[in-house]
Amino acid sequence: MNKAQAQLDSTSKEKAEILLRAAVAKKASNPLLIRLYGLTVLTDYFLIVSAGSAKHVTAIAEAVIEDARSRKIVRYSSEGVHQGHWALLDYGDVIVHIFHQPIREFYDLEGLWAEAPREPIPEDILAELESETEEPEEEEEWSEK
Repeated sequence: MNKAQAQLDSTSKEKAEILLRAAVAKKASNPLLIRLYGLTVLTDYFLIVSAGSAKHVTAIAEAVIEDARSRKIVRYSSEGVHQGHWALLDYGDVIVHIFHQPIREFYDLEGLWAEAPREPIPEDILAELESETEEPEEEEEWSEK
């Protein structure tokens, strides 16, 4: 890796960690940072997190969008934010995937990119995740009676 590539990677990873912190602040769980640099031209990193319900997916996505906006991190597109099953936020060199856990298991992006290296999650974020004692409540099905 040359000096320019190392700098680009460092900047991309820093951006991914900023976006991860915003997601964890809204109680995102099971974070995974997959390094795709050199494996695809699509992006440098996938950041994948889980949510406990459809509303939780939306809340996490909106928090990440707002935090990124406040830091002037450019978002190129977003999909699924208000559908609540899988939100995709495209920040160019970092693509954030926020899944309702059953949807994450079904699509298994981790398995599709099994050959890609996993980046360690910063210790302070891991400590914050471990200190969380409450799981997000599962969304109840609404039915008209």
